[in-house]
Amino acid sequence: MKKLSLVIMVWMLLLTACSSGGQQGAAGNGNSVASADQSGKESQGSGNAEDEQPIELSFYFPVAVGGPITSFIDKLAADFHQENPSITVKPVYAGSYQDTMTKAATAVQGGNAPDLAVLLSTELYSLLEMDALEELTPRFSEEYFNGFYEAFMSNTKSGDQVWSVPFQRSTIVLYYNKDMFKEAGLDPEKAPANWDELREFASKLTVKDSSGSVSQWGLEIPSTGYQYWMLQALSLQSGSNIVNNNGTEVYFNKPEVKEALQFYTDLGRKDKVMPEGVLEWATVPSDFISGKTAMMFHTTGNLSKVKADATFDFGVAYLPANKSYGSPTGGGNLYVFKDIPEERKAAAVKFIEFLTQPERVAQWSIDTGYVGTTEAAYETELLKSYVAGFPQAAVARDQMKYASSELSTYQNGQVTKLFNDNIQSALLGEMTPEEALEKSQQQADDILKKYRK
Repeated sequence: MKKLSLVIMVWMLLLTACSSGGQQGAAGNGNSVASADQSGKESQGSGNAEDEQPIELSFYFPVAVGGPITSFIDKLAADFHQENPSITVKPVYAGSYQDTMTKAATAVQGGNAPDLAVLLSTELYSLLEMDALEELTPRFSEEYFNGFYEAFMSNTKSGDQVWSVPFQRSTIVLYYNKDMFKEAGLDPEKAPANWDELREFASKLTVKDSSGSVSQWGLEIPSTGYQYWMLQALSLQSGSNIVNNNGTEVYFNKPEVKEALQFYTDLGRKDKVMPEGVLEWATVPSDFISGKTAMMFHTTGNLSKVKADATFDFGVAYLPANKSYGSPTGGGNLYVFKDIPEERKAAAVKFIEFLTQPERVAQWSIDTGYVGTTEAAYETELLKSYVAGFPQAAVARDQMKYASSELSTYQNGQVTKLFNDNIQSALLGEMTPEEALEKSQQQADDILKKYRK
């Protein structure tokens, strides 16, 4: 019996040891399943617990300028997935900025918000009114936000709260054809520095054929889509912005704005150095590239397209000054939406961090022509080398010291549409500049009065 008892005790000890070892291998010290899983994640560049389940992010993106923007975004999404295998970013190309905003707003109202989107920085107050946005102040450090140019950050904030991150940002610059400057007897290395020179140069650059028809215009400034943006630039040059800093009040009928719109209309209707009537936003760069106009005002976001397609030597310069230099900022910011699960918010923030690393900001600026949004991007060897070989790429950056926030209000779509319509009416001669601006001010006041405390 003693021998039998001893055998039973040994057997029970062996069973206990095996049971303990099995539990330890499955969930104890990390050997076996747990360590293999962790090792696999580390080899793929991620060991975070949030990455254990696959996450797919919908990313709404507009295409507002020329060039293969979609292919650049597709590559960024693929590169991010390679570094973060459990997160897949699905770009959704929604057309123009306006189309993208409409699509995003419809999705939010239908309870199916995207995870993140690039929308105009000026849509901030409209999105806040919809209660659509995730506040980003606690998601990033103050040091991170301080890395962006101050003028770009102006359109990201309401009070001290940050609601978006600058991404594909721009200013307006002057493009000019150096070959045409030479033919007109102008110094190809000297762009017009002020309004008087702009009018004078444009006159010399406007060419008529034997029948008296204009075969080459001196200047084109778009008058569709973003005519408010062009007028805002001229207003800043005259010494006044057209909006306050909290989206509740506009100053469309100030004397400086009237002076600006009079100059804008005179270029076509009185000075005859620019086509009268409607000049399509998308057509103006094509006219410049094809030689139909010697100069144009346009976004720096078209710089890479002009560089790739122009068959002539061209220059880029600050917008000419009136009382001072000036341009509003423009372009799109990255927004994260509120009504999505926390793990997708965290993944969206991770994607934003990825997109705004200095090397990627530098490459994006080179690929697209948009302004690098951070000073650190211009300190990279990549962008330093590019600017050294293509100095035109530095103009928009250098003009940032004269840049101001873009027109952005509550009910921004309504306000900008009525303003655009009235500006266009003035350009077409249907109203005087003063009538157009007084009407714009009255209409905007009617819309915005409920937002004023």
